[in-house]
Amino acid sequence: MTNTTSETSPKDAQGAISDFGIDTTSQSTGEAVRDYVARVRGGELGSLPALLGLVVLLIAFSSLADTFLTLGNIANLLAQGASIVIIAMGLVFVLLLGEIDLSAGTASGVCASVMALHLVKGGNLLGGMGSTVFYVFCAMLALAIVLASLMKVWPGAALAAVALVISLVGVPANPWVEMLLAVCVGAAIGSITGFLVAKVGIPSFVVTLALFLAWGGVVLQFIGQGGTLGLNNEVLFNVANGNLDTAGSWILFVLAAGGYAAVVLGRHFSRLRKGLVAQPTPMVLTKVGVVVVLAAAATYALTLNRSVSPRVVIAGVPYVVPLVLVLLVIGTFALERTRYGRHVYAVGGNKEAARRAGINVAQIRMSVFVIASSLAAIGAIVYSSKVGSVDPNAGGGNTLLLAVGAAVIGGTSLFGGKGRLRDAVIGGAVLAIIQNGMGLLKQPAAVVFIVTGLVLLLAASVDALSRRRAANAAR
Repeated sequence: MTNTTSETSPKDAQGAISDFGIDTTSQSTGEAVRDYVARVRGGELGSLPALLGLVVLLIAFSSLADTFLTLGNIANLLAQGASIVIIAMGLVFVLLLGEIDLSAGTASGVCASVMALHLVKGGNLLGGMGSTVFYVFCAMLALAIVLASLMKVWPGAALAAVALVISLVGVPANPWVEMLLAVCVGAAIGSITGFLVAKVGIPSFVVTLALFLAWGGVVLQFIGQGGTLGLNNEVLFNVANGNLDTAGSWILFVLAAGGYAAVVLGRHFSRLRKGLVAQPTPMVLTKVGVVVVLAAAATYALTLNRSVSPRVVIAGVPYVVPLVLVLLVIGTFALERTRYGRHVYAVGGNKEAARRAGINVAQIRMSVFVIASSLAAIGAIVYSSKVGSVDPNAGGGNTLLLAVGAAVIGGTSLFGGKGRLRDAVIGGAVLAIIQNGMGLLKQPAAVVFIVTGLVLLLAASVDALSRRRAANAAR
């Protein structure tokens, strides 16, 4: 009887491996550099333009403004840009699908006003809003629960339910309850927005433009024309204005820098052990070393006393830094290391192909609006803490434009399918430096708006040109 079972010889296995050499062999330093240059020339620019712009701005403003690189200004810069960066992080999820959320700014204002109203009225939203407005508000929360449940976006349903319970029970005022309430209201807003876009099928531009106007009116209704709600609470004040002590700052450095090094090096050596393609070890070690050294230098600088008064000590890393880092790590992990993240990129790359692959496209589309509005609420908490109050203009003005600009300038594409959460941080840093530097140079608001608009236009142009170049290179 003839044995038809064949066994793969070592020579055949080696030949099979050679067919996929780029996937199973390490790169030399020269090969890695040539590969990166080829990808850049092919239109895969990523955050490179924003990083180059960041370096140019740092050099320019440090030479033009003597106080730009002072410790006090650097710490203030971090607090100033944090709210926009956080809102931009949420918008990255929306932009990855090729959608837009024009209501993120005013939605953040609604979250801030509910938070402030609950604090000022001692937890009695019924007395603060009036019976009619309060019951409409609760009905909207209930609607959000139903819509999120229908779409099986369970985090949105759960958070909206928490907001409804806090509102109906009349939980006493507490800074932690207020912040939780703000985030839960944001999730409810995102559930309504996402359902209208994903299930009803209204274009996101139309839905969010309408809600941009509607939420602005809601903020005005909650606070009143010309009114202001003060956040007279130490915990809420310290969100954007407080600092870690020296020990806490160095613990943060160890956790952040050590965690980054462990993840990058662990991933690198794991690929080497499995015989997969990997960057040259010296390049990886250099990258990790640069990040660790810069983080150590920044931590040391921020732990020095930056007070202008000899009787007051202001030192330590601002609280907003670990807040942004935690959101960045969680969001990056969700996008790059989970099935959900792969589905987001798949829907953003080709919605019809994703649907045919079995992905629940409507659920993914709705979920990104829940995430965006929830992060907009956190951004609202940070901004309200910075200014110490909430007024009828909360979330209005150029809040949305700066948040979208931060994501796009950092490298997230307006056409969907391309971008990372770190883009929001890089782009937010660019915008914060422009505004801060222009302010130090005493430039009028008109000049600041013009420069910011031109930078955003340049970033959008780079995105369009890089996509065209990538498409031509693929042919």
